[in-house]
Amino acid sequence: MQEVALPGYSHVDGNCGVLMMRREVAGKPWTEFTMLSLWRDVASMEDFAGNDVGNAVFYDRDDEFLVDREWQVRVYEVYGTTDHLGATDHLGA
Repeated sequence: MQEVALPGYSHVDGNCGVLMMRREVAGKPWTEFTMLSLWRDVASMEDFAGNDVGNAVFYDRDDEFLVDREWQVRVYEVYGTTDHLGATDHLGA
């Protein structure tokens, strides 16, 4: 994920940052990952994901690593922020 997914997001114009989060699942032999990406606008998301930004983007080697996958993503508008992530510089807040 660090070799392919993170650079895949960051090389798209309009990407304002990505958080790659993980958590151990008690009693399970795997780790869950969640990607949170910030975008300047919907057009930038379309440059990355295609016309339907609600469809998840997968990479060639994902089948080697994924136990399960979410086929849809949730798209939100930023409603508020603090300066802790530096997001206000990119999001026009």
